[in-house]
Amino acid sequence: MPKTQTQPGPPGAGTATGAVELTGVTRVYGSRGTEVRALDTVDVAFPAGSWTAVMGPSGSGKSTLLHCAAGLERVTAGRVMLAGRDITRASDAELTRLRRTQVGFVFQSFNLIGSLTAEQNVAMPLRLAGRRPSRREVRAVLTAVGLADRVRHRPRELSGGQQQRVAIARAMVTRPAVLFADEPTGALDSRSARVVLGLLRSIVDNAGQTIVMVTHDPAAAACADQILVLRDGRIVDRLERASARQVADRLARWEEE
Repeated sequence: MPKTQTQPGPPGAGTATGAVELTGVTRVYGSRGTEVRALDTVDVAFPAGSWTAVMGPSGSGKSTLLHCAAGLERVTAGRVMLAGRDITRASDAELTRLRRTQVGFVFQSFNLIGSLTAEQNVAMPLRLAGRRPSRREVRAVLTAVGLADRVRHRPRELSGGQQQRVAIARAMVTRPAVLFADEPTGALDSRSARVVLGLLRSIVDNAGQTIVMVTHDPAAAACADQILVLRDGRIVDRLERASARQVADRLARWEEE
């Protein structure tokens, strides 16, 4: 069934059950006179069990939004709720514990440890969280991403798409409340990208995972449940279940203004 575009609601509108909620969030870099307002009074909720794509031109604040929502960066003003906890003024130690248990990360560059096998890479977040990894648990996650026959392979022995699937398994092994993905298909060919996007879609639909993904690719964004468009640090548009063509047309419209 083809996706249809709905009329956008208020910019940044969310639902009552947000896995991540930003209220009045502002992030400023630099000092007085040279300030850069990367986020400007952003209000947004990312619904639990849904997939949100965040788009916008370079410098619009996409990565800053992702980092603030995940507790990687402190906000200048406003509040961030993650998995039901206010992390705005959490200590560094509290944020570290939260990221190790409630947050998963997937990056464009995979960030796998080259000397470790796929199995060992996936087990790493459990070790960092102070848990003794169960081989059965780790292999079950690798099986879920279609790599049951690659558990002893090192990154150099895997294709780019396979490396990204290992990275997804690593992010999912702690069963995080939210999976943050920063350009997860940016380094992949079109076939591998489709496989990875299909995997993310299945994680949302079958496991109820919450995903927040930054992307510049309309085809990747079209796989998400909702798409937020940032410009100059503000959410200026929102689409639901839009096709890649609809996403591209909407982005072009904002770039022309």
